Amino acid sequence: MPNTIRSTPREDGYRMPGEFEPHAGTWMLWPTRTDTWRLGAKPAQDAFAEVAEAIAEFEPVTIGVISCQYEHVRSRMPAAVRVVELSYNDAWMRDIGPTFVVNGQGGVRGIDWGFNAWGGLHGGLYFPWDLDMLVKQKVLEIERMDRYDLQHFILEGGAVHVDGEGTLLTTSQCLLHKNRNPHLTKRQMEKLLRDHLNITKIIWLPQGLHSDETDGHIDEVAAFVKPGEVVMSWTDDPDDPQYAVLGRAYEMLSRERDARGRRLEIHRLHLPDRLIITDEEARRIDTAHHSYYRGAGTVFAATYVNFYICNGGVIIPAFGDPRDAEALRTLRGLFKDRRVVQINTREIALGGGNIHCITQQQPRGW
Repeated sequence: MPNTIRSTPREDGYRMPGEFEPHAGTWMLWPTRTDTWRLGAKPAQDAFAEVAEAIAEFEPVTIGVISCQYEHVRSRMPAAVRVVELSYNDAWMRDIGPTFVVNGQGGVRGIDWGFNAWGGLHGGLYFPWDLDMLVKQKVLEIERMDRYDLQHFILEGGAVHVDGEGTLLTTSQCLLHKNRNPHLTKRQMEKLLRDHLNITKIIWLPQGLHSDETDGHIDEVAAFVKPGEVVMSWTDDPDDPQYAVLGRAYEMLSRERDARGRRLEIHRLHLPDRLIITDEEARRIDTAHHSYYRGAGTVFAATYVNFYICNGGVIIPAFGDPRDAEALRTLRGLFKDRRVVQINTREIALGGGNIHCITQQQPRGW
């Protein structure tokens, strides 16, 4: 049985690697919530399946499914996709799944952060989230990996990006939000992040995108392409509500240096048009008192930066927007050593996230 480690990854010589480092595989969950996903979640399931199949071209994929969906999912997934029965509340594996850390001797362990559905009883997106809280430990049991117990610290995977060389990107809006860890000061949070991700430099951007229901996750704003190089969301339209947010983020990143003293090379990736839920889409979502409102006219944060890097590939969003092709060209230029695959993920975006949000990388050990 895997052990619960009482020390910290930093003490043990473990670190969180960059997403661009080698993977053993990818973890996902199968969407079923009808108060999040329209038409009984079937259109979202099609999009999730397309993402899983694209990643499986590059590395093994595991999808957790609830028991009544097991046979269905197994029948439609290729052999490269492992299907395992899991219970959970919703399908955002980036935030529900464990964060993996590695050492220089081929060891891989997992961090079991706390989770409260992006705000608990004060702004959370659904209730209850009790099954989500156990997903990290279940994944680590399946993989027979030792676990660091950080259940007392609420942290979603989409709230942080690292370069694998000591630098972490995040937003104050999310990590310092009063509905996450009101018992911790900023300094205490920084110490927890340094000790458990083994980073030495934290770059705090003020906020995430407007209309981001996760309270400003960094993976909608910016991501590391490799150490010293960042791609970020952008708009040239001064009337866009994201204009001031992203302009300030760009100015701050331009002045920053990473953990190794390098100035960041920054690439800007223009946003698509705002994503607004239609009346037809809204009427096909089940109403639930304890779930996030998804009525007609609800605006969602849509960005091409919410992509996923896998072994030899990058899976990126499309929205049926004129800027889809521009995003594909830009990201192909940034990832010349990987094959960039674009998938229309509007159905995922309507649930509040995108490709990065529904995936979690498991780094390769020895």
